Amino acid sequence: MTAAACVLAPPAAAAPGTFAYVASPSDHAVSVVDTGTNSVVATIPTGAQGAPIQVAASGDGRRVYVTERDSGELSVIDTGTNTVVDTVALAGTPESVAVSPDGRRAYVTAENADQMSVIDTTLPVASVVATVSTGADSIPNGLAVSPDGKRVYVVERGSGELSVVDAATNTVVTSVNLGPGVTEPRRVAVSPSGARVYVTEIRTNEVSVIDAATNTVTTTIPVGDGPNGVAVSPDGKRVYVAERNAFRIAVIDAATNTVVATIPGVVDPTELVMSPTGLRLYAVRPNGGGVTVIDTATNTISGDMPVNVPTGMALSSVPGATTATCPTGSALTGGGFTTTGPAPEYVSSRPAGNGWQVEGQNTSAESISLTPYAVCTAPAP
Repeated sequence: MTAAACVLAPPAAAAPGTFAYVASPSDHAVSVVDTGTNSVVATIPTGAQGAPIQVAASGDGRRVYVTERDSGELSVIDTGTNTVVDTVALAGTPESVAVSPDGRRAYVTAENADQMSVIDTTLPVASVVATVSTGADSIPNGLAVSPDGKRVYVVERGSGELSVVDAATNTVVTSVNLGPGVTEPRRVAVSPSGARVYVTEIRTNEVSVIDAATNTVTTTIPVGDGPNGVAVSPDGKRVYVAERNAFRIAVIDAATNTVVATIPGVVDPTELVMSPTGLRLYAVRPNGGGVTVIDTATNTISGDMPVNVPTGMALSSVPGATTATCPTGSALTGGGFTTTGPAPEYVSSRPAGNGWQVEGQNTSAESISLTPYAVCTAPAP
């Protein structure tokens, strides 16, 4: 038996890649940025009254969800066509949005309605199927979903608490007091293991660390002025915090809960987004006029995305198809997927031409490495 690498080529109709979807309320649009070149490749209008604020992407890369401040809606974008294919009317003024790991639910907070909306994305027309009250004057702001999808964490800017919502019943199971002096928590992130939850507090200049098993604050980490956005590396070893008023990013060692480095020169950072590989960190800068790209290996600025007054962002690996063609009589074996990204969803044999269709997340360096996709094993002569 001899083996030869398959010839892989994306079909002409496919446009796989990892893209940043950046909300620009002043432009009433979402900019699509190629993360390989940091250039805007498309602009998606969300309507004259849209004013997009925050963005979240489904895990399969097929949908992007955008909260619209002025219209009070959630826009649903098809990443294959870069068009708004659905809108969901919401109560109150929508703020943050998050998507469950399986993509079946989207969650949206409304500060002025003291509630979180639960949207079923599997229906023919996406619709609100439940609302979760967070209490009077709670002012729910940031939110995040646990990696297993069982819990939704909602930051309450008014009450200074963190609501823990059971995703199966859509009820608040407990509220975590974030400590004395915490009056305006902003954003929340969950470690990849789901064991730790991190909440930023913009007034006390701290990050609260919550044990997800006991729903208690185990420690607080002092950081610089005005902590806002927060992101965790894929391996859980580093936590990044946007110090909005200090114009820098704090780098926290998750093992010791201490700041081990800072990344200066990031003007007005608010939201932080981590790349799937952990190689890049993106800092949204509303008053800085763009998105700063940070190399996490060196903790240095490596690029910039030119988007007008951005307020929110999500990364999405747009699905694409790759065709593997093997010699007559051979078999498709192996896979050889690296740990830099998700493996293809499936490999299916095509009925003619000794071709196999490989359906994966994408073919960009930010998501998956083709080393190789598969191996053609030819029979011995």
